[in-house]
Amino acid sequence: MSDDDDEGSRPRRRLFRRRARAAGVPRFDLRKALFILPNAFTVSSIFCGFYAVLRATSGEGPQSFQQAGLALFFACFFDVFDGRVARMTRTQSDFGVQIDSLADVISFGVAPAILVYHWALKGLHPIVGLAIAFAYCACGAIRLARFNVLAARGHGSLKYFIGLPIPGAAMMIVALVVAQSVWIHESVEAKASIAALVVVLSYLMVSRVRFRTFKDFRPSVRTTPILVAVLAALGLAVVVLKASVTLVLAVGSYILLGLVEEVVFFRRRRREATALAAAAPPAPPHEHAPAPH
Repeated sequence: MSDDDDEGSRPRRRLFRRRARAAGVPRFDLRKALFILPNAFTVSSIFCGFYAVLRATSGEGPQSFQQAGLALFFACFFDVFDGRVARMTRTQSDFGVQIDSLADVISFGVAPAILVYHWALKGLHPIVGLAIAFAYCACGAIRLARFNVLAARGHGSLKYFIGLPIPGAAMMIVALVVAQSVWIHESVEAKASIAALVVVLSYLMVSRVRFRTFKDFRPSVRTTPILVAVLAALGLAVVVLKASVTLVLAVGSYILLGLVEEVVFFRRRRREATALAAAAPPAPPHEHAPAPH
């Protein structure tokens, strides 16, 4: 195309835009389109949680539990990437934070509670199984609410989570469900052990135990060999023990790491917390506080 043709096409494009605006045709906004992208990941996570509930309550046996577990696994995948996509596209918003929390309640609180209830806890005493499943769901909601409050006040940590993240607790349940459904294909016999595990996971979510976020991890000369060794071990475990069992070991190792670090560094963390509390400025007196007698 010659320069003359290009110059002649510009006025035509401007005329077309003016006519489109006059006709009420909405103008394409790239930023609004990018804003939809991370929320699409979040909504996909909600769908996976919804589908998991449908499969868990279908009553079709181990295969339905396996499908529900896989749906929650994909929900975790979408949950991991919605925040990353928002940061990459610079479309973080308060709306995104709120819908992400609601999605986590559904996909990692309600759905796993229903799944583990129909998978194992239903065989216990009806009230006991229902209470344990509800306790998991309630503790997950409390965990998310506390996380949002700490983040809003600027008390969040880049290095540690306070309490077990609800996706981690959900993935522990999912890993067990998928592994048992793939390898055994029968109903769960160790119902009391599953109930005890769900109680422990519920407590860890609302506890003050710290679990690493790994957000501060940066490849370096010292950390690269460790990373390669971990990946090689996971790859070997997938080949030898299959992916479902490897997922159980991986999530269990993450939880165990947090518990071990809490025991090892308990005294030091308690001293740090005491020092911070002593250094904090005293709260101002209430305006309507009664005068001393």
